[in-house]
Amino acid sequence: MPRAQSSRQSRRRPGAHPGCGVFAARRPFSAEVNMSVPVLSFDQVIDRLISMRQPYFTKYLAAYSSWYGGIITDPTLMMLPLDDHMVHRGDGVFEVFKCTDWNIYALARHLDRMKRSMAASFLEPPVDEKRLIEIVCATVRAGNSGNCLVRLFVSRGPGSFSANPFESVGSQLFVVAVAHEPAAPEKYEKGVKLVTTDIPIKTEYFATIKNCNYLPNVLMKKKALDRGADYSVSLDEKGFLAEGSTENIGIVSKKGELLIPRFSRILRGITVTRAMELARKLTGAQLTSTAEADITPEQACDAAEILIFGTSFIIFPVVEYDGNRIGNGRPGPVFRRLLELMAEDQAKNREMLTPVKL
Repeated sequence: MPRAQSSRQSRRRPGAHPGCGVFAARRPFSAEVNMSVPVLSFDQVIDRLISMRQPYFTKYLAAYSSWYGGIITDPTLMMLPLDDHMVHRGDGVFEVFKCTDWNIYALARHLDRMKRSMAASFLEPPVDEKRLIEIVCATVRAGNSGNCLVRLFVSRGPGSFSANPFESVGSQLFVVAVAHEPAAPEKYEKGVKLVTTDIPIKTEYFATIKNCNYLPNVLMKKKALDRGADYSVSLDEKGFLAEGSTENIGIVSKKGELLIPRFSRILRGITVTRAMELARKLTGAQLTSTAEADITPEQACDAAEILIFGTSFIIFPVVEYDGNRIGNGRPGPVFRRLLELMAEDQAKNREMLTPVKL
């Protein structure tokens, strides 16, 4: 006859394993305690993977793995070795770019930035650029969606659990095509909230590398959400605006200047760089000038507009910064016009588009 569960066991959260996590920490360790931990066979692991399919897996369209040697479309197999240095040291670099109507936007610029990140990280390119583009396009085609985000990773590779990069068997390439979920329309129509974060900015050397050690960025996003805001912005050592967790920041002063933080201290964003180029068309009309500058939080609070730039959403208008209303509290004219220019550029500028279909 089965033994009745104790009250402690019956209160266990759904899915929790006895003796795991916080529950393990509450009971004193004893070698006599029978804590059954199964040793799984290869077939049992595969069966377990099949049984673990999750609803969010539908977002993962296709993935290329140099470790596997090809493309997979089953999300249960989209994994990489635990001893890859990108997993246990954050030792890798990445890029994210958008594919719209089977055309990848600004691919050349993203790959140029990745080259700089790899060089600064002393990472060897796993393939040449021509082959890389072939793999990226083939992965998107395998995902069977012309509207997606493409996440590209170059890792140090597996080989050990130490910090020694020379113990790796060689750099690896991973490409993932993920369904693109458009931003909520109200963020364009009503704007977003921004707060200053106390998470320290990365040092200058690492700030300009798009590497996989993103703990500061994760904490920035968490603190923004904890404070009821959509985004947060860090400050550099001199108290000037730096960057968001995954976004670039800009302001439109009341004099009509479009200003962004200096790239010498932050990551050179692809979207904001292109937006600044297109913004020159607005000088003499809605803008007086465009420039990199040292921007204080006080200047931002007093700005006519604050803009946030990112790959997936292009541009959002900020209507509140640290509890202060920006402008008239509604999306401004520079935001609207610049968003139009960027959307047109992403849809029609053949020089900025890489076709995916053969």
